[in-house]
Amino acid sequence: MSNVNAPPSWELFHIPDGMKKISMVKDTKIPNAATFTFLKEDHTLANILRMALLRDPKVLFAGYKVPHPLEHDFVLKIQTTLDTTPIEVLRNATRALLQEIMDIKLKFENEILMYGSRQLYRTSVDIAF
Repeated sequence: MSNVNAPPSWELFHIPDGMKKISMVKDTKIPNAATFTFLKEDHTLANILRMALLRDPKVLFAGYKVPHPLEHDFVLKIQTTLDTTPIEVLRNATRALLQEIMDIKLKFENEILMYGSRQLYRTSVDIAF
């Protein structure tokens, strides 16, 4: 049975010409607040960004919503203290997350090497007996 009503899989990540991956609109009612719209992303990125933003003491509010469950977009709202801007804290959070991902990758690769050397040691001990 085919998925007649299912959209093509490339629509999950393809951004149409003339559209930006991320757009920002400054809030006119709340000081130092902005709303960012991320196209072709979902809860995975939204939640990790929100958590990274909330670690920053300069962030007063960070929250997101997915406007429609069948569309792969989310809206992120950020409010900061007066000594910084929403775009600055978003950049800092993104850099921090990239560093955290690199640290996790390095730890994972080290564990693989350690596991491999333990397996090699066990094999050589078993052969010796």
